[in-house]
Amino acid sequence: MSSLEEFMLPCLNKKLLGFECMGCGIQRSVALIFQGEFVAAFYMYPAIFTLILLFAFFGLNYFKNYKFASKIIIPLAIINVVIILGNFILKTFIN
Repeated sequence: MSSLEEFMLPCLNKKLLGFECMGCGIQRSVALIFQGEFVAAFYMYPAIFTLILLFAFFGLNYFKNYKFASKIIIPLAIINVVIILGNFILKTFIN
Protein backbone atom coordinates (compact mmCIF):
# COMPACT_ATOMS: atom_id res chain seq x y z
CA MET A 1 0.00 0.00 0.00
CA SER A 2 3.02 2.29 0.26
CA SER A 3 2.81 3.29 -3.43
CA LEU A 4 -0.83 4.35 -3.05
CA GLU A 5 -0.15 6.21 0.19
CA GLU A 6 2.12 8.62 -1.67
CA PHE A 7 -0.90 10.02 -3.52
CA MET A 8 -3.34 10.19 -0.60
CA LEU A 9 -4.48 13.51 0.78
CA PRO A 10 -3.64 14.17 4.43
CA CYS A 11 -6.44 14.89 6.89
CA LEU A 12 -6.20 18.61 7.55
CA ASN A 13 -8.52 18.28 10.53
CA LYS A 14 -6.11 15.83 12.16
CA LYS A 15 -3.06 17.93 11.29
CA LEU A 16 -4.51 21.27 12.43
CA LEU A 17 -6.83 20.29 15.30
CA GLY A 18 -5.26 17.04 16.46
CA PHE A 19 -8.25 14.71 16.12
CA GLU A 20 -9.64 12.67 13.25
CA CYS A 21 -12.60 13.80 11.18
CA MET A 22 -15.60 11.64 10.24
CA GLY A 23 -13.97 10.75 6.92
CA CYS A 24 -10.57 9.73 8.25
CA GLY A 25 -9.66 6.31 6.93
CA ILE A 26 -11.85 6.25 3.83
CA GLN A 27 -8.95 6.68 1.39
CA ARG A 28 -6.93 3.94 3.02
CA SER A 29 -10.04 1.75 3.17
CA VAL A 30 -10.60 2.10 -0.58
CA ALA A 31 -6.93 1.29 -1.17
CA LEU A 32 -7.30 -1.84 0.96
CA ILE A 33 -10.36 -2.90 -1.07
CA PHE A 34 -8.33 -2.59 -4.28
CA GLN A 35 -5.73 -4.85 -2.70
CA GLY A 36 -8.39 -7.40 -1.74
CA GLU A 37 -8.11 -6.76 2.00
CA PHE A 38 -11.86 -6.52 2.69
CA VAL A 39 -11.76 -7.18 6.43
CA ALA A 40 -8.94 -4.67 6.93
CA ALA A 41 -10.93 -2.14 4.86
CA PHE A 42 -13.90 -2.61 7.18
CA TYR A 43 -11.75 -2.11 10.28
CA MET A 44 -10.19 0.99 8.72
CA TYR A 45 -13.57 2.59 7.89
CA PRO A 46 -16.67 0.60 8.89
CA ALA A 47 -19.06 2.46 6.60
CA ILE A 48 -17.12 1.66 3.43
CA PHE A 49 -19.32 -1.17 2.18
CA THR A 50 -22.61 0.56 2.87
CA LEU A 51 -21.25 3.68 1.16
CA ILE A 52 -20.27 1.62 -1.87
CA LEU A 53 -23.75 0.13 -1.91
CA LEU A 54 -25.35 3.58 -1.64
CA PHE A 55 -23.24 5.09 -4.43
CA ALA A 56 -23.79 2.03 -6.63
CA PHE A 57 -27.54 2.45 -6.25
CA PHE A 58 -27.21 6.19 -6.99
CA GLY A 59 -25.40 5.23 -10.19
CA LEU A 60 -28.03 2.68 -11.18
CA ASN A 61 -30.83 5.11 -10.40
CA TYR A 62 -29.17 7.80 -12.50
CA PHE A 63 -29.36 5.66 -15.63
CA LYS A 64 -32.66 3.95 -14.92
CA ASN A 65 -35.08 5.78 -12.66
CA TYR A 66 -36.61 3.38 -10.19
CA LYS A 67 -39.94 4.46 -8.74
CA PHE A 68 -39.04 2.88 -5.39
CA ALA A 69 -35.59 4.54 -5.22
CA SER A 70 -36.38 6.66 -2.17
CA LYS A 71 -37.36 3.53 -0.24
CA ILE A 72 -33.80 2.27 -0.74
CA ILE A 73 -31.81 5.51 -0.66
CA ILE A 74 -33.26 6.94 2.55
CA PRO A 75 -32.65 3.84 4.74
CA LEU A 76 -29.16 3.37 3.25
CA ALA A 77 -28.34 7.03 3.94
CA ILE A 78 -29.60 6.71 7.52
CA ILE A 79 -27.56 3.54 8.05
CA ASN A 80 -24.46 5.30 6.71
CA VAL A 81 -24.96 8.32 8.95
CA VAL A 82 -25.41 6.09 12.00
CA ILE A 83 -22.29 4.05 11.19
CA ILE A 84 -20.16 7.11 10.44
CA LEU A 85 -21.28 9.00 13.56
CA GLY A 86 -20.93 5.90 15.73
CA ASN A 87 -17.43 5.25 14.44
CA PHE A 88 -16.46 8.89 14.98
CA ILE A 89 -17.77 8.88 18.54
CA LEU A 90 -15.98 5.61 19.31
CA LYS A 91 -12.67 6.83 17.87
CA THR A 92 -12.84 10.30 19.40
CA PHE A 93 -14.35 9.86 22.83
CA ILE A 94 -14.03 6.20 23.83
CA ASN A 95 -10.56 5.21 22.56
